[in-house]
Amino acid sequence: MMSLLLVFSSAGFAHEYDPDIGEEINEECAGCHGEFGQGGKDGEYPRIAGQPAVFIARQLHLFQDRKRPNLPMVEHVDKRQLPHDDILDISECLSRIQLKTKLPPVDENAPDFDAYARLLESKHLMQIPRAPGDIEKGKKLFHRECASCHGREGWGKKKKGVPMLAGQYTNYLWRQVKKLRSRIRIHDEDDPDEELLDDFSDDELRDIFAYLSIVDD
Repeated sequence: MMSLLLVFSSAGFAHEYDPDIGEEINEECAGCHGEFGQGGKDGEYPRIAGQPAVFIARQLHLFQDRKRPNLPMVEHVDKRQLPHDDILDISECLSRIQLKTKLPPVDENAPDFDAYARLLESKHLMQIPRAPGDIEKGKKLFHRECASCHGREGWGKKKKGVPMLAGQYTNYLWRQVKKLRSRIRIHDEDDPDEELLDDFSDDELRDIFAYLSIVDD
C-alpha cells in the first residue's frame, strides 16, 4: 500500500498528499504548461515546476475566486472540479518536479549507453535564453532590492511560499510587471495598493531580468 505524505495548506490544515491524484490532475495542466510543468511558447504559459506548493495553491485559489483574472484558467479551476484537497495534491506534485539546466556529459559510443534513458532525461531539461540588459547592474539591483524575499539567486523560498524568478520565462515576468503596476494582479491582498514595482524603471527591470536569465547557465 502506498504511503501518503502529510502536507499542510497555507491555512495550516493537514492533508495527506496523494501523488497519484497529483499526477492525474497534472495531465490536465500539461495541455498548456507541459508534461513536466515547464511551460511553453516562450512564456505564454509560465513554468510552474519547482515553484513552492504554498505559492501554487494560493494562485489557484486566487484564480478560483476571480481575484487574479485569467480567462484561460477559468474552466480549469471550477471549485466542483478542483476542490481544495485536489489543489493541495497538484500543488505538491508540481513543486516536486525538478528541471535540470544542463545534461551531464556522456559517451554515446559506450557499450552501456542508453539512448532512450538519455531522451527521457532531456525532457526534464530547461534553461532560459539570455535576456538583453546589463547583467552586472541587474545582479547588484536584484541583490539589493529583491534577494531578501526571492533568495540570493532568485530561486525563491519554498518554506515561505516565495516563488522563483530565476528559471522563469522573461516574457512572462514582463507580463506580470504590467499587471502588478496596473493592479490587475495584486501582490499583497492586505495591501492592494502597494506600489511594488512603481519605483523601478523599465531599464532597471530589464537589467534584473537579464541577470535572472543567466542564473541557470
